[in-house]
Amino acid sequence: MQLKSGSHIHLMGICGTAMGSLAGILQSMGYKVTGSDENVYPPMSTQLESLGISIMQGYRKENLNPRPDLVVVGNVISSHFEEAQEMVRLEIPYTSLPKAMGEWVIGDRNSVVIAGTHGKTTTTSYMSWIAEVCGNKPGFLIGGIPLNFDHSFRSPTGDWFCIEGDEYDTAYFDKVPKFIHYKPKYVILTSVEFDHADIYSDMNEIRKAFEALVERIPEDGLLVANGEDKEVMKLVASAKCKVITYGLEHGDYSVRGRESVVGRNQFSVIREGKNIADIAIKQFGPHNTMNALASYALARELEWPHHLILQGLAQFKGVKRRQEVILDNPDITVIDDFAHHPTAVRLTLDCMREAYGDRRLICIFEPRSATARRNVFYNEYLESYSRADWVIYPKAFNQSKIPEADRFNSEQFIEDLSHKGVRASFIENTDEIVKALVDEHQAGDVVLIMSNGGFDGIYHKIMSRFGG
Repeated sequence: MQLKSGSHIHLMGICGTAMGSLAGILQSMGYKVTGSDENVYPPMSTQLESLGISIMQGYRKENLNPRPDLVVVGNVISSHFEEAQEMVRLEIPYTSLPKAMGEWVIGDRNSVVIAGTHGKTTTTSYMSWIAEVCGNKPGFLIGGIPLNFDHSFRSPTGDWFCIEGDEYDTAYFDKVPKFIHYKPKYVILTSVEFDHADIYSDMNEIRKAFEALVERIPEDGLLVANGEDKEVMKLVASAKCKVITYGLEHGDYSVRGRESVVGRNQFSVIREGKNIADIAIKQFGPHNTMNALASYALARELEWPHHLILQGLAQFKGVKRRQEVILDNPDITVIDDFAHHPTAVRLTLDCMREAYGDRRLICIFEPRSATARRNVFYNEYLESYSRADWVIYPKAFNQSKIPEADRFNSEQFIEDLSHKGVRASFIENTDEIVKALVDEHQAGDVVLIMSNGGFDGIYHKIMSRFGG
């Protein structure tokens, strides 16, 4: 389908992280953009507001008046939604986000796709910034807002596009992983674990999804694979392109002498037994080290200027809602993080321990994602949270459509966590959580808030009580 400049494109589910980014890209390409959603919260709602893109509340048929030239349908939309039914009735052309990205944005550019269960957003942000510092003027679409840029997206002006490759499905009319449509030429594969229990029934389905991605990399492309992830290494056999591995201890690129020095995570990169680079980044922990190492390996294999690669890594500030410090004073430090898979929770808590030493670590978690609201990883969550000094859980977010036997039980979880020797509290709503913090906090506490949603405005509530 050909779209003229100024065409009206409407996005259903516009406040999703990727959809909000696509909205900005399409607007910057000269299209009129509108959107609808029913769960509106920062940072994406704030980003869209700053761009002057109007958001219609709810998925009502009136949202399609005036009639748009094209509708991009997010994967939160079901065919029974009133707005989707009206779109079909009016015979308005429609597509999915990934197809729109592949057709109108990525095109024939060099597509850098970062995929995996963990680390996608941070690694995509690393690659986008390194590409920028190296003078490649990349376009990008990221599932978060990198602190080195103003937005989570940018239209490409050069030959490069960096994109976070999500394995979640595309749309109700296109049930394949999003990354299938991203024309992958250069791929970083960070990790492969079971996730998205609402759409994948078992690990074998997850493997098939990532195998389809690896098979799509052309012969003149490159796969940078986590050599310490067994599932990733099983997928390498499907590649017809060059494969490079990385790891903390094992891989074509590995790490030596990692230590925390003066607020920096410092380490050397080893290639063929030789020290080829000394890197210092602002992000702590083994997980962030791996994200930086993967980015370095790909940029170096692409033969971008070496001193600029190192400069980009050193300058990288992080990503909003990924271990983002939102309040820091002598009384309390508050950190916002998007983690919801138990492995991501464990890795994030490990980073906090490395960054903040023996300061008391309070973790507040909202079971909100499709996986976190189910009991599929119950035991894994118990193990992950053993790293915190005090764990606070509210009731899981909206479980009405989940069979009762599959629902995560926050109260039982807190009881079981307490039996493991961890202080744990079930506190049903955010106002009571904030009150508990005010009543029981100690000077120097580190409060880590984990949610992939708005969490009933808990961030503002805590910051307003502690001087933010």
